[in-house]
Formats: sequence, structure tokens, C-alpha cells
Amino acid sequence: FFNRPKWRSRCVVFLRLGLLENLEKKDDGFLFCAVQTEKAFQKQPTIFLNRKQVVGAKKKTGRFVRNVGLGFKTPREAVEGTYIDKKCPFTGNVSIRGRILTGVVASMKMKRTIVIRRDYLHYIKKYNRYEKRHKNISAHLSPAFRDVQLGDIVVVGQCRPLSKTVRFNTLKVQRSVAGTKSFKKF
Repeated sequence: FFNRPKWRSRCVVFLRLGLLENLEKKDDGFLFCAVQTEKAFQKQPTIFLNRKQVVGAKKKTGRFVRNVGLGFKTPREAVEGTYIDKKCPFTGNVSIRGRILTGVVASMKMKRTIVIRRDYLHYIKKYNRYEKRHKNISAHLSPAFRDVQLGDIVVVGQCRPLSKTVRFNTLKVQRSVAGTKSFKKF
């Protein structure tokens, strides 16, 4: 993929700016860049990559990171990492507004998307009792959250529609102590 001169020169620019950590020389003499895994060239739209070198100037890490607000801290991986995700609330072009929900991770089979399960109790007036119900919500999972497993408790925030079914973005992940099949009411 990086055998083409245009992509090779961009990788060299990334290396000079400090955006790439994993850059190695192949035996055929071409550079290989570990961040670029898609067909299209991945970059943050707010960062200019072709600035000129100034002698004696400080090197800035050219990475756009922001605080989503609402009391949620920006993960360290978002600040120090090298991933590019335009749907990430910390490094991309997505704002969190509306509802903040909590749920349990039910599925991680999609790429950068998880399904969370929200359990609740529904009151039946005739029998004066409650029944268990649940809803599944698809949420975007940023690469800033690395070790997410089934059963973990996640906090998601509403954002603009990111795809046909995804309208929420993961903001916080808590490790689960219990098993995956327990009923959790929030």
C-alpha cells in the first residue's frame, strides 16, 4: 500500500512531526506505516501535515484532542495515542448532547461499535407486580478504550446519527465484577 511515492512521503512527514511511532523499513526499501489500515489516507482534518521545518523551534505533537464536558475526563490513550477516528468524541468531529445512558456491554462483534443492554422493570397494574424488560442500543466505541470486554458497564452519550443504527458514543468504561448473565437495573 505504501509503495506509492505519495503515501511514502506522507509517512516521512508524519514521522518528523512525531505522529507515528510504528514506522519501520521494509527489506525492499519502502516505508511501512502501522497507523494507516484503511484504503483512504487517514488524518485529522484540523491538523495541517505539511508545515515547514523551522530551525530551533519546539516540536508540537500535532494531535487534535478536546474535552467533551459534562464531567467526563479525556482518556490518556486519546491524548497520547496515534489512532485516527472521525467519530470519536475526544479526537473527532462529534459533539455529545442529549441523553446520558448507562448499560452493560452485550456484543462486540462489529468494528468500533458495541451493543449495550439496558435492563429495567415495567409495572403491570392489573397484577400489582413488575416484569423484567430490556432494550439494546448500538454505540460507537472509540479506540481510546482498549480493553473493553463483555459485561463491562459503559456510560454512553447521545450524539448525531453516526450510521443507520448508531446514535450514541461511549464516554466511560467501568470494569465488571459480576458475570455477564446477571440482571442489572440502573
